[in-house]
Amino acid sequence: MEKDRLVKRIVVTGAGVVTSLGCDLDSFWNNLLSGKSGVQRVSQFDPECFPSQIGSEVLDFDPTRWMEPKEVRRNDRYTQYAMAASKMAIEDSGINISLLDKERFGVLIGSGIGGMQTIENQMRNLINKGPRKVSPFTIPSLIANIASGVVAIEFGAMGPNFSIVSACSSSTHAIGESMRILKNDEADIIVAGGSEASITQIGYAGFCSMKAMSTSFNNDPERASRPFDANRDGFVMGEGSGILILETLEHAIARNASIYCEIVGYAASCDAYHITSPHPDGKGLSLCLQNSLKSAGLKPNDINYINAHGTSTHHNDKFETKAIKDVFGEDAYNIPISSTKSMTGHLLGAAGSVEAIATIKAIQTGDIPPTINYENADPDCDLNYVPNIKTKADVKIAMSNNLGFGGQNASLIFKAYDEITPN
Repeated sequence: MEKDRLVKRIVVTGAGVVTSLGCDLDSFWNNLLSGKSGVQRVSQFDPECFPSQIGSEVLDFDPTRWMEPKEVRRNDRYTQYAMAASKMAIEDSGINISLLDKERFGVLIGSGIGGMQTIENQMRNLINKGPRKVSPFTIPSLIANIASGVVAIEFGAMGPNFSIVSACSSSTHAIGESMRILKNDEADIIVAGGSEASITQIGYAGFCSMKAMSTSFNNDPERASRPFDANRDGFVMGEGSGILILETLEHAIARNASIYCEIVGYAASCDAYHITSPHPDGKGLSLCLQNSLKSAGLKPNDINYINAHGTSTHHNDKFETKAIKDVFGEDAYNIPISSTKSMTGHLLGAAGSVEAIATIKAIQTGDIPPTINYENADPDCDLNYVPNIKTKADVKIAMSNNLGFGGQNASLIFKAYDEITPN
């Protein structure tokens, strides 16, 4: 039994996405490949008094397509995004929910913050109208695990269910821990990913006070997110959700599922250095990348593509580049690396799952999305970041990495599916 668990293979059979570049997989992917930016002036509130006035918003999103109007009113936007992406992923996977063993059907949806708009709205009610005007749905709407709970209730999923909160690595950890649960034979199928909706006044006030967000491109929003570029000046807030359907290979084959790829590696680590800044030597991330490769039984030169965290902040891009060079050595210069945050903005806790979907599509299609707005070389960031225009490559094995406040790191490795069981 223990030997069987060690060789259990986990595959991706469905994906759903809600972003500024589209609320369906094809639109999202096509816009990434065309180098389209989803960044514009914020419309959800008047940003005039904020140093950063731009964001990558999900526009034309109708939550009633995915939830009953009563449930829409009871749930924060981050949960609405998660439900939409989860239903898309379930549909994409071809699963017949009624045929699943619900006790072995799990949901792990991470969020870095949870219901920030709910917190803001209900605090306003408390201050202006008094405690009796605070909604009875305030607490369940704002807590970061509620998206997992609501999605599980919708599908009747009674297996493992929780939310991982690790800032901007939340959904990467959620996918990786889902893989571990499946490998440990604690479930057959898991809805895994993340969701975030933090384009709010308090969100902007907080990040602007930290001087973490771009302020130099308020009049030219599409050029603001510029990972690895010498003139980068901070990240651009994004929002949305990315959801994957992960299954054991046996379960997927038994229902004749279409398989995107296999997930073969995962690792997590901590810088143990600073609450917001990455380690200047990239030590924690280097450890994470090394352990991710080790968990997959791979060598650095096996990786054909890296979807980087690439936030467009000075420290992240510099230190992430150093970590990649430390782990991959000279091979680092031969691997195409891109930051899709240049187009989607930074989705915080949902960043990793959306980027995992981009990584999976790169394996499926051989198309590697660009890092747009790369105009000025930075001597500290001297790798191949696929500048401005997509490229083609034979991508068999790809890595997706994320970092989060608190010094948390996460790395996933995906591999083209081969029906032949590896030795």
